[in-house]
Amino acid sequence: LVFRAALASAHQCHPLPQTLSVLKSTPQVRGMHTIIRNKETSRDEFIFYSKRLMRLLIEHALSLLPFQSCTVQTPQGQDYEGRTYSGKQITGVSILRAGETMEPALRAVCKDVRIGTILIQTNCNTGEPELHYLRLPKDISEDHVILMDCTVSTGAAAMMAVRVLLDHDVPEDKIFLLSLLMAEMGVHSVAYAFPRVKIITTAVDKKVNDLFRIIPGIGNFGDRYFGTD
Repeated sequence: LVFRAALASAHQCHPLPQTLSVLKSTPQVRGMHTIIRNKETSRDEFIFYSKRLMRLLIEHALSLLPFQSCTVQTPQGQDYEGRTYSGKQITGVSILRAGETMEPALRAVCKDVRIGTILIQTNCNTGEPELHYLRLPKDISEDHVILMDCTVSTGAAAMMAVRVLLDHDVPEDKIFLLSLLMAEMGVHSVAYAFPRVKIITTAVDKKVNDLFRIIPGIGNFGDRYFGTD
Protein backbone atom coordinates (compact mmCIF):
# COMPACT_ATOMS: atom_id res chain seq x y z
CA LEU A 1 0.00 0.00 0.00
CA VAL A 2 3.04 2.27 -0.22
CA PHE A 3 1.88 3.59 -3.60
CA ARG A 4 -1.51 4.71 -2.31
CA ALA A 5 -0.05 6.11 0.89
CA ALA A 6 2.26 8.29 -1.18
CA LEU A 7 -0.71 9.60 -3.13
CA ALA A 8 -2.56 10.34 0.09
CA SER A 9 0.13 12.65 1.43
CA ALA A 10 1.40 14.22 -1.79
CA HIS A 11 -0.88 17.25 -2.01
CA GLN A 12 -2.52 17.74 1.37
CA CYS A 13 -3.71 21.32 2.00
CA HIS A 14 -3.11 22.35 -1.63
CA PRO A 15 -5.86 24.30 -3.43
CA LEU A 16 -7.90 22.31 -5.92
CA PRO A 17 -6.47 22.50 -9.47
CA GLN A 18 -7.86 24.79 -12.14
CA THR A 19 -8.39 21.79 -14.42
CA LEU A 20 -11.19 20.66 -12.06
CA SER A 21 -14.79 21.57 -12.94
CA VAL A 22 -17.49 20.73 -10.39
CA LEU A 23 -21.16 20.72 -11.35
CA LYS A 24 -22.94 23.59 -9.58
CA SER A 25 -24.40 22.37 -6.29
CA THR A 26 -27.99 23.44 -6.86
CA PRO A 27 -30.76 22.26 -4.49
CA GLN A 28 -31.64 19.64 -7.13
CA VAL A 29 -28.09 18.28 -7.31
CA ARG A 30 -27.74 18.37 -3.52
CA GLY A 31 -31.04 16.53 -3.21
CA MET A 32 -29.92 13.75 -5.56
CA HIS A 33 -26.68 13.39 -3.63
CA THR A 34 -28.68 13.11 -0.43
CA ILE A 35 -30.64 10.22 -1.89
CA ILE A 36 -27.77 8.22 -3.39
CA ARG A 37 -25.50 8.73 -0.36
CA ASN A 38 -28.18 7.50 2.05
CA LYS A 39 -27.46 3.89 3.03
CA GLU A 40 -31.21 3.27 3.40
CA THR A 41 -31.97 4.17 -0.23
CA SER A 42 -33.39 1.26 -2.21
CA ARG A 43 -31.52 -0.07 -5.23
CA ASP A 44 -34.21 1.16 -7.62
CA GLU A 45 -34.00 4.70 -6.27
CA PHE A 46 -30.21 4.57 -6.19
CA ILE A 47 -30.13 3.64 -9.89
CA PHE A 48 -32.78 6.22 -10.86
CA TYR A 49 -31.11 9.20 -9.18
CA SER A 50 -27.60 8.10 -10.16
CA LYS A 51 -28.74 8.10 -13.79
CA ARG A 52 -30.16 11.60 -13.39
CA LEU A 53 -26.85 12.84 -11.99
CA MET A 54 -24.92 11.10 -14.76
CA ARG A 55 -27.00 12.89 -17.39
CA LEU A 56 -26.33 16.27 -15.79
CA LEU A 57 -22.62 15.45 -15.51
CA ILE A 58 -22.37 14.45 -19.17
CA GLU A 59 -24.21 17.57 -20.29
CA HIS A 60 -21.88 19.71 -18.18
CA ALA A 61 -18.81 18.00 -19.62
CA LEU A 62 -19.97 18.49 -23.20
CA SER A 63 -20.32 22.23 -22.57
CA LEU A 64 -16.55 22.32 -21.94
CA LEU A 65 -15.67 20.92 -25.37
CA PRO A 66 -14.31 23.34 -28.00
CA PHE A 67 -16.95 25.08 -30.12
CA GLN A 68 -16.70 27.49 -33.03
CA SER A 69 -19.05 30.07 -34.52
CA CYS A 70 -21.49 28.83 -37.14
CA THR A 71 -24.21 30.57 -39.17
CA VAL A 72 -27.33 28.66 -40.25
CA GLN A 73 -30.54 29.74 -41.93
CA THR A 74 -33.86 29.28 -40.14
CA PRO A 75 -37.08 28.12 -41.90
CA GLN A 76 -38.08 31.82 -41.98
CA GLY A 77 -35.06 32.57 -44.20
CA GLN A 78 -33.18 34.36 -41.44
CA ASP A 79 -29.56 33.85 -40.37
CA TYR A 80 -28.88 32.48 -36.90
CA GLU A 81 -25.43 32.91 -35.35
CA GLY A 82 -24.82 29.68 -33.45
CA ARG A 83 -22.06 27.37 -32.29
CA THR A 84 -20.90 23.97 -33.49
CA TYR A 85 -18.47 21.40 -32.08
CA SER A 86 -15.04 22.03 -33.57
CA GLY A 87 -13.50 18.60 -32.93
CA LYS A 88 -13.60 15.52 -35.14
CA GLN A 89 -15.44 13.01 -32.95
CA ILE A 90 -16.25 12.13 -29.33
CA THR A 91 -15.36 8.73 -27.90
CA GLY A 92 -16.43 7.44 -24.49
CA VAL A 93 -14.16 5.09 -22.55
CA SER A 94 -15.53 3.44 -19.40
CA ILE A 95 -13.38 2.06 -16.60
CA LEU A 96 -15.08 -1.23 -15.75
CA ARG A 97 -17.22 -2.02 -13.97
CA ALA A 98 -18.82 1.10 -12.48
CA GLY A 99 -17.83 3.31 -15.40
CA GLU A 100 -20.03 1.38 -17.80
CA THR A 101 -23.13 2.61 -15.94
CA MET A 102 -22.44 6.05 -17.43
CA GLU A 103 -22.50 4.82 -21.03
CA PRO A 104 -26.31 5.15 -21.54
CA ALA A 105 -26.20 8.81 -20.44
CA LEU A 106 -23.41 9.51 -22.91
CA ARG A 107 -25.22 7.71 -25.74
CA ALA A 108 -28.41 9.65 -24.95
CA VAL A 109 -26.77 13.01 -25.65
CA CYS A 110 -24.03 12.14 -28.17
CA LYS A 111 -25.36 10.73 -31.44
CA ASP A 112 -23.23 7.89 -32.88
CA VAL A 113 -20.70 8.11 -30.04
CA ARG A 114 -18.09 5.35 -30.02
CA ILE A 115 -17.42 3.42 -26.79
CA GLY A 116 -14.29 1.73 -25.49
CA THR A 117 -13.64 -0.11 -22.23
CA ILE A 118 -10.74 -0.55 -19.82
CA LEU A 119 -10.65 -3.06 -16.97
CA ILE A 120 -8.29 -2.14 -14.14
CA GLN A 121 -8.19 -4.12 -10.90
CA THR A 122 -6.20 -3.70 -7.72
CA ASN A 123 -3.55 -6.29 -6.95
CA CYS A 124 -4.46 -7.77 -3.55
CA ASN A 125 -0.80 -8.21 -2.58
CA THR A 126 0.65 -4.87 -3.65
CA GLY A 127 -2.44 -2.64 -3.55
CA GLU A 128 -1.48 -1.26 -6.95
CA PRO A 129 -3.71 -1.09 -10.07
CA GLU A 130 -3.21 -3.60 -12.89
CA LEU A 131 -4.54 -3.49 -16.45
CA HIS A 132 -6.54 -6.65 -17.27
CA TYR A 133 -8.53 -5.79 -20.41
CA LEU A 134 -8.55 -3.11 -23.07
CA ARG A 135 -10.80 -2.40 -26.04
CA LEU A 136 -10.53 0.96 -27.78
CA PRO A 137 -11.97 2.19 -31.10
CA LYS A 138 -9.63 2.73 -34.03
CA ASP A 139 -8.20 6.21 -34.63
CA ILE A 140 -9.03 7.27 -31.08
CA SER A 141 -6.03 9.60 -31.17
CA GLU A 142 -8.06 12.09 -33.23
CA ASP A 143 -11.00 12.25 -30.80
CA HIS A 144 -11.95 14.02 -27.62
CA VAL A 145 -12.21 11.22 -25.07
CA ILE A 146 -14.75 11.10 -22.25
CA LEU A 147 -13.13 8.81 -19.64
CA MET A 148 -15.79 7.57 -17.21
CA ASP A 149 -15.62 6.15 -13.69
CA CYS A 150 -18.32 6.67 -11.07
CA THR A 151 -16.01 7.28 -8.11
CA VAL A 152 -12.35 8.27 -7.83
CA SER A 153 -10.68 7.94 -4.44
CA THR A 154 -6.87 7.73 -4.74
CA GLY A 155 -6.91 8.29 -8.49
CA ALA A 156 -4.67 5.28 -9.12
CA ALA A 157 -7.01 3.52 -11.57
CA ALA A 158 -7.87 6.79 -13.32
CA MET A 159 -4.18 7.60 -13.79
CA MET A 160 -3.51 4.18 -15.28
CA ALA A 161 -6.45 4.65 -17.66
CA VAL A 162 -5.14 8.07 -18.71
CA ARG A 163 -1.72 6.55 -19.32
CA VAL A 164 -3.31 3.89 -21.55
CA LEU A 165 -4.99 6.63 -23.61
CA LEU A 166 -1.74 8.56 -23.89
CA ASP A 167 -0.02 5.38 -25.06
CA HIS A 168 -2.64 5.26 -27.84
CA ASP A 169 -1.65 8.81 -28.86
CA VAL A 170 -4.67 10.62 -27.42
CA PRO A 171 -3.49 14.18 -26.63
CA GLU A 172 -3.57 14.89 -22.91
CA ASP A 173 -5.68 18.03 -23.34
CA LYS A 174 -8.35 16.02 -25.19
CA ILE A 175 -9.00 13.71 -22.24
CA PHE A 176 -11.97 14.50 -19.97
CA LEU A 177 -12.12 12.45 -16.76
CA LEU A 178 -15.71 12.24 -15.52
CA SER A 179 -16.82 10.91 -12.14
CA LEU A 180 -19.94 11.31 -10.02
CA LEU A 181 -17.85 11.65 -6.86
CA MET A 182 -14.16 12.24 -6.23
CA ALA A 183 -11.92 12.55 -3.19
CA GLU A 184 -9.60 15.54 -3.01
CA MET A 185 -6.66 13.14 -3.00
CA GLY A 186 -7.74 11.64 -6.29
CA VAL A 187 -8.23 15.06 -7.87
CA HIS A 188 -4.76 16.20 -6.81
CA SER A 189 -3.11 12.96 -7.90
CA VAL A 190 -4.58 13.03 -11.40
CA ALA A 191 -3.95 16.76 -11.84
CA TYR A 192 -0.34 16.47 -10.68
CA ALA A 193 0.43 13.55 -12.98
CA PHE A 194 -1.52 14.91 -15.97
CA PRO A 195 -1.93 18.70 -15.66
CA ARG A 196 -3.77 19.09 -18.98
CA VAL A 197 -6.46 16.45 -18.36
CA LYS A 198 -9.82 18.05 -17.57
CA ILE A 199 -11.40 16.65 -14.39
CA ILE A 200 -15.19 16.91 -14.14
CA THR A 201 -17.39 15.76 -11.26
CA THR A 202 -20.61 16.48 -9.37
CA ALA A 203 -18.94 16.64 -5.93
CA VAL A 204 -15.57 16.45 -4.18
CA ASP A 205 -15.25 14.91 -0.69
CA LYS A 206 -12.29 15.89 1.44
CA LYS A 207 -11.18 12.60 2.99
CA VAL A 208 -10.50 8.91 2.46
CA ASN A 209 -10.34 6.35 5.25
CA ASP A 210 -7.64 3.78 6.04
CA LEU A 211 -9.05 1.52 3.31
CA PHE A 212 -8.86 4.42 0.83
CA ARG A 213 -12.64 4.75 0.58
CA ILE A 214 -14.13 8.19 0.10
CA ILE A 215 -15.50 9.85 3.27
CA PRO A 216 -18.40 10.63 3.71
CA GLY A 217 -18.67 8.97 0.32
CA ILE A 218 -21.30 6.88 -1.39
CA GLY A 219 -20.26 3.32 -0.55
CA ASN A 220 -19.24 0.82 -3.22
CA PHE A 221 -21.02 2.27 -6.24
CA GLY A 222 -20.83 -0.89 -8.36
CA ASP A 223 -22.23 -3.10 -5.59
CA ARG A 224 -25.11 -0.73 -4.88
CA TYR A 225 -25.93 -0.23 -8.57
CA PHE A 226 -25.71 -3.88 -9.64
CA GLY A 227 -27.10 -5.28 -6.38
CA THR A 228 -24.00 -7.29 -5.49
CA ASP A 229 -23.56 -6.19 -1.88
